[in-house]
Amino acid sequence: MKAGRRPATEAEARALASAIRLRILRLCLDRALTNKEIAQRLEANPATTLHHVRKLVDTGFLAPQPERRGTRGAREVPYLATRKSWRMDVEESGVGGGGAAMLEAFLAEIRLVNLDTAGLARLGLRLTDDEVTELRDRLAALLNEYAGRPPSPDGRPYSMFTAIYDDVSRD
Repeated sequence: MKAGRRPATEAEARALASAIRLRILRLCLDRALTNKEIAQRLEANPATTLHHVRKLVDTGFLAPQPERRGTRGAREVPYLATRKSWRMDVEESGVGGGGAAMLEAFLAEIRLVNLDTAGLARLGLRLTDDEVTELRDRLAALLNEYAGRPPSPDGRPYSMFTAIYDDVSRD
């Protein structure tokens, strides 16, 4: 298990095994959004989005905020990410699909980015098992440090994706 993370329950792991749900969590990370706003940002059907929002609320990944009235007086419930997903170890749950969902969410989000201004890096290494463990532990510590910081009120939103994998294209 990853340091400081508890194993996800089956329901939690299933909730996180969806690229759409991961994207919803990212959208609601800093600002509470209604289902309609989420659907618009994802260019998705609001009924489909609501299904995913409810699953995230049921598993504690999204928290409903106080109701508000929309432009036409309709009742709207904004949702805010709880940041609970960072404290989960989905791999320990035995439910597959988490890694594929993360990659799919990343690919959908990176398509929206100006790659000329993104900080991209790609590195091939040859490491022992102990060195891979050390690298993973050091990256986890750095990511946990930043995840534990309060958001900077005047900061800009950034996202990060890391992957360490066996490079099967090289011997």
